[in-house]
Amino acid sequence: MAEAISRRDCFVGPHWGLLAMTEAIGLPRASAPGPRHYLSSMSLVERFAARMAELGLHDCRALVAVSGGSDSRVLLDLLLATAEHHRLDLVVAHADHGIHPDSAEVADRVRDLALAAGLKVEIGQLGLGSAASETVAREARYAFLDRVRRERGAEWIIAAHHADDQVETVLMRALKGSGPAGLAAMADRDGALVRPLLPFRRAELEEHARERGLAFWDDPANRDPRFLRNWLRHDLLPVLRGRLPEVEEDLLRLSRQAAADRTGWDQLLRTTAALDWRPEAQGGSLAVAGLLAWDGPLAIRVISAAARRVGTTIGATRAGAVMGLVRSGSSGSIVQLGEGWRAERAFDRIRLVREGSAAGLAPLVIHGSAGSGIWGTEWQLDWRLEAAPVQQARDAMAAWFIPEAMTVRGWLAGERIRPLRGRGRRLVVRCFQEARVPRSRRTGWPVVEAVGRVVWVPGVCRSDHLLPEPGALALRVEARGR
Repeated sequence: MAEAISRRDCFVGPHWGLLAMTEAIGLPRASAPGPRHYLSSMSLVERFAARMAELGLHDCRALVAVSGGSDSRVLLDLLLATAEHHRLDLVVAHADHGIHPDSAEVADRVRDLALAAGLKVEIGQLGLGSAASETVAREARYAFLDRVRRERGAEWIIAAHHADDQVETVLMRALKGSGPAGLAAMADRDGALVRPLLPFRRAELEEHARERGLAFWDDPANRDPRFLRNWLRHDLLPVLRGRLPEVEEDLLRLSRQAAADRTGWDQLLRTTAALDWRPEAQGGSLAVAGLLAWDGPLAIRVISAAARRVGTTIGATRAGAVMGLVRSGSSGSIVQLGEGWRAERAFDRIRLVREGSAAGLAPLVIHGSAGSGIWGTEWQLDWRLEAAPVQQARDAMAAWFIPEAMTVRGWLAGERIRPLRGRGRRLVVRCFQEARVPRSRRTGWPVVEAVGRVVWVPGVCRSDHLLPEPGALALRVEARGR
C-alpha cells in the first residue's frame, strides 16, 4: 500500500501545504524530511484529515451523499473517524432512485447506518423506474441533494468521487471531443459540492473497506457495459494500462493542466474591470463594451468561462452566437444555449440566465404586524411595523405602507401604476424599461397589490397609494433577491 501511495504522490496536491496542515490539526509527523516519504508513511485516515483541512471543511453543517456503495460507505467512515478534527455537523442524504428492485432495502440500510452513528438522515424517494437513464437519475439525485442542503441549512454537499472516477471522466470527455475546460473534469469544489476523496485511488479505499469490515451494496448497474463509464472502466482502461502502464497518472496530469487553464480564464473573467462581471440570482452578466473590445477568439473563451461560472457549458459555436448578440443584437434579443439556459442582450449587458417564469406561482400574502415569506425562486420579502420616514424613494427595495393586507404576485401585461410624486398612471412595463430590468426577468419580478391596485414594484416604482404620514406607525416591507 505504501508503494501505491508513493506513486499517487504526483497528483495528491501541494504536499508541503499538507504537511503544515497535518501538524496544525495535531496529526503526528513522520521523521523523514521529504513530502513523498511523509505522505507514504501516513495512514489513510491521517491523509483524509489533512485533506479536509486543506479544503477548509470544518465547523459547519454538511450533507454527506451516501449511496450505500463502497465509495460513499468509506467516505462516511472516514468522516466519522476524523470528526474531532473537522467538527462538522453531518447529515446523511440518500437518494432512492427506484430503479433497482432492491433500492428500498438499500435505503433502509443507509438509514440504519446513519442512525446507529447518531447522525441525522434524509431519504429521498425519487421513483424514477427501471427505464430511467443515467442522466435523468443524476439530475434527479442532485436536485434532491440541493433541496435537502437548503432545507437543512447545510453549507456543503460532500460526495465520494475519487481519483479513478476522475481518470474515467477525463477519458470519457476526451473521446467525446471535449475542449480544455471539459478535460479539467471534476473540481475539488463545484458550488456547494465538494469532493474530499478526489486525490485518493479506488484500490486504497477498497482496502480500507476490507480492513474495517464495512458492509456496502454492490450495485449491479456498475458492471453493465451498456453504460459508457462502465465500458471504460472494465474494458478499455485495462487494455490501455497493459500498453501504457502510467496512463492513469498521465490522464490525471492532463486534468490538472486543463484545470489550471480553466482557473486562469475564470480569474480573467472576475478581475477584468472592462468585462464588469456580475453574478445574478439565476446566472450572471457581462458588459457589452468589454466583450466588443476583445472581439474574436479571446471573447469566445471569456463567454465560455462565464457560462461555466453560472453552471452550464457551451462550445465555440454557441459562444459565437452570443457574440452575435454583442455585435448587433438589440435589447431583448436572445440565443438559446440548451439545457434550460439562454443568453439575452439586456441594454448594454449580456446576461446568461436560466429559463423560467413566474406564471402559475402561488401569490404571497403580506399580513399581520411582522412576517417573512418566499415568492418565486429569487425573492424573499420581510415586513414589520415601524415609524414611516420623512420621504420614500420611488425605486427602493424597501417601502412603508399604511397597514393593509397586500398580495405579492407576478406582473400582468398592460397593468399600470401611479408613481410616487408622478403624474397620471404609467404602464408597469415602461417602469421596468426605465429601471433597466431585462425582459427575461420581468415575469419573475414581484408586484405588490393592495385594494385592487399595484402599490409597489420593488426596486422599480413605488406608487402614491397607502402612503403613511412621516412618523406614523407603518408597515415596512423589504424585498431581497435570494
